[in-house]
Amino acid sequence: MSDDLDLEAIRAKRLQQLQQQQQQQRSGGKSDETQREAIAERQAKEEEFRNNILSQVLDQSARARLSTLSVAKPEKAKMVENLLIQNTRMGVIRSKLSEDDLIGLLEKVSEQTSKKTTVKFDRRRTALDDSDDEDLE
Repeated sequence: MSDDLDLEAIRAKRLQQLQQQQQQQRSGGKSDETQREAIAERQAKEEEFRNNILSQVLDQSARARLSTLSVAKPEKAKMVENLLIQNTRMGVIRSKLSEDDLIGLLEKVSEQTSKKTTVKFDRRRTALDDSDDEDLE
């Protein structure tokens, strides 16, 4: 009998804890809309930060070329932007890059990321096959 009472007491205590947790989540937790707004705000700040750094590092013509690249190949443009920002933070880039400098950087990135594919043809020799010669003998 005492085991049943103990079990009921434990259940009641656990139920109370769960109810308190739910109340805390409702009052302290953010709603989905608030979380979306926070994410959008954070992304906007990050994009503004990226644009500020890129405008400090690239001159007008280089910035225009990078913008054109982002329209054609967004993944590659993002990779170059990340590389520029990383090099700026590390102190590798100390002055504005011209369009020619950016073209050189793009060529290096293209060399590193280009996939070298080889196509191998397996031509079957019907008339010159050695197994045919053995069959004739």
